[in-house]
Amino acid sequence: MSTEISEFPSSAPRSSADQASLPADQVSARPGGATDQDHLLGGAVGDVDVPSGVRARVGTPGVGDPRLARLSLNQRTTARWSLREAIDGCVAAGLPAIGVWREPVAEVGLDTAVRWVRDAGLRVSSVCRGGFFTASDPDARAAAHASNLAAIAETAALGAPTLVLVPGGLPDGDRDLIGARARAADAIAALVPAARDAGVTLGIEPMNPIFAADRGVVSTLEQALDLADPFTPAEVGVVVDTYHLWWEPKVHEQIARAGAAGRIVSYQVCDWITPLPADTLLGRGMMGDGHVDFAAFTRSVAAAGYAGDVEVEIFHADVWAAPGADVVATLARRYVELVEPHLAR
Repeated sequence: MSTEISEFPSSAPRSSADQASLPADQVSARPGGATDQDHLLGGAVGDVDVPSGVRARVGTPGVGDPRLARLSLNQRTTARWSLREAIDGCVAAGLPAIGVWREPVAEVGLDTAVRWVRDAGLRVSSVCRGGFFTASDPDARAAAHASNLAAIAETAALGAPTLVLVPGGLPDGDRDLIGARARAADAIAALVPAARDAGVTLGIEPMNPIFAADRGVVSTLEQALDLADPFTPAEVGVVVDTYHLWWEPKVHEQIARAGAAGRIVSYQVCDWITPLPADTLLGRGMMGDGHVDFAAFTRSVAAAGYAGDVEVEIFHADVWAAPGADVVATLARRYVELVEPHLAR
């Protein structure tokens, strides 16, 4: 049967202490003797991008730089950071928003997470994730529904506008892709009343076809929009992710369609790099290190009327291994170079 796949490795260091500093065992040495701790607390950021190791092409924007006004750190990009550390890292770098994942929130408790985010003055751009409801077994579908109801409540408590839905893949031994998509449609419809009552929009995330078997039977923006059509834009929208959609034929037409219907609830960016790693899930690269045309993509999203936060969401072993502050500094530089200039309509 289809089960939810955790993407927060249990070996990742965690901290649940309500404090602004990194635990001593997580302070990573850096060239010149500086540490990740220095950067989190406001030290100077180096001029080398990670994970590429190339010299930065632009300066690092500082706290208060207006170009950062819509930039959000998706928590998965700095997988080694706990929620506390990710919040502090955003504040230190001047990022106004964070996209949170349910697992790190659960580690500290929802009430604590809500308080931390509120006290830091951050927006929660989205909550990842709901979904994984394509199982054929009725008990598994009921369990997924209950989990998604809890996710909707968490999203509302965190003040996030969107719960991102990853539909799920094929159940074990199942080859009926059409049937799995139908079950996803039914599951979304069953969640709409609760989402509407909570003031949360369900955001369907189409995924690259390489994940159709194990994670996402919805592969194109067109398919996601078709699933959303029966509902109001306040109830169900779509996530536009450059990694998943850069290849899609007529994607710019579909972005325009989504914009005309008011259905773009999240814009997520990262790059498609080659060669793909053995674990294709970890093939998301830092913007500018791969093949995505961020200028064209961003102009389409802006022309479609999207005015929300832009999340950087990267799954890559070398990014995760780098000091978190270096990752945030690099993504901020790449964002102001490659994405932000094209956000104006």
